[in-house]
Amino acid sequence: MRSSLKKTNKGAVNMEKIGFIGLGRMGLGMASNLQKKGFDLLVLDLNQKAVDTLVSLGATAAKSVADIARECKIVITMLPTSVEVEKVALGADGIFDNAQEGTILMDMSTIDPLATDRLQQEALKHRMSVVDAPVGRLAEHADRGESLFMVGASDADFKRVSPLLDAMGTTTYHCGPVGTGGRTKLVNNYVAITLCQVNGEALALSQKFGLDITKTMQVLLGTSANNGQLRMNFPNKVLAGDTSPGFTIDLAHKDLSLVVTAAHAAKVPMPVAASVHESFSLARAAQFGATDFSGIADALCELANIDKPRLPSGWKPS
Repeated sequence: MRSSLKKTNKGAVNMEKIGFIGLGRMGLGMASNLQKKGFDLLVLDLNQKAVDTLVSLGATAAKSVADIARECKIVITMLPTSVEVEKVALGADGIFDNAQEGTILMDMSTIDPLATDRLQQEALKHRMSVVDAPVGRLAEHADRGESLFMVGASDADFKRVSPLLDAMGTTTYHCGPVGTGGRTKLVNNYVAITLCQVNGEALALSQKFGLDITKTMQVLLGTSANNGQLRMNFPNKVLAGDTSPGFTIDLAHKDLSLVVTAAHAAKVPMPVAASVHESFSLARAAQFGATDFSGIADALCELANIDKPRLPSGWKPS
């Protein structure tokens, strides 16, 4: 699908009642920013503690998905996989069977683009619509209201949801019609995750060679080998000994599964994606799944019996 990318302008606050389903590590921060910035939220999650956090900020706890569907003209979902999103949308007690005509389902999860297509087809039967708006950047950005969004939507729907996106993030791109947001996210995540793999392999090789990691990093950051993961993420995460998850290896593996599946469906050969997917499978088998995806460097070093790479405390590139 071809479309130009368009950045949004900040809009006025939309005071429609907003449903928010899915208060996980990313969703909690996103919903909190909406509530703090004056939106009227009705929230739902299996984790009661997360719901209580939103209620303490002024949100209302919903009894069910159907409860949200009946009361809200915009429903946001931020869920783990296509399975959960389709269950919430398509079930007898779900969104489409209970919402009013004109309701927008804005799914902000990273799911199979073909599932998004199915949701839109079903939504149209109910005179509703879907917006796919997956999230870029990390959980700490969501906490601070600094997320980036890739949006697939009609022009009219994009205008309706833009105030919400502005409240949750700093950068929004309208990628085109429904389905283009999720597809753009897969392209983006493929590059980001693959760069983690390449960086991890390079650092493991540097360690095996017995090189000074500070000098290796200075060279890599000073040549065309430089990349965003190596420059922004690695020095603050795995190379600082911090593998607490901003985006886990498990989630990276899930997204690579979506990339490979979507590529197969589109008949696009992606041998590098398949190889990186298997490397992340090995990392998960070695119990690295819950660590930050920059931790692929540690996983590779452990598999090769190499000391894990670490920068001196306070190191900055020269």
